[in-house]
Amino acid sequence: MKKTMKSLFVAGLFLALPLFSLAQTPPHPNGGGAPGSGNTPVGGGAPLGGGLIIMMVMGAAYGARKAYDFRGNNEE
Repeated sequence: MKKTMKSLFVAGLFLALPLFSLAQTPPHPNGGGAPGSGNTPVGGGAPLGGGLIIMMVMGAAYGARKAYDFRGNNEE
């Protein structure tokens, strides 16, 4: 009974935690000015290309290795 109550308390705590941990709203792009009035693009200045290509190549290599291993184990 004590273990059940402890588990319910912990589960309730994790379910209620997002209600009490509210974050601040993000700042407006361009320092609060209208879009296009600053030197930062509206979507932000983070580059996407390099990391995305690296992740795609790594995912393809991982999938190819898994397919090779799977095929090698089934050819007995």
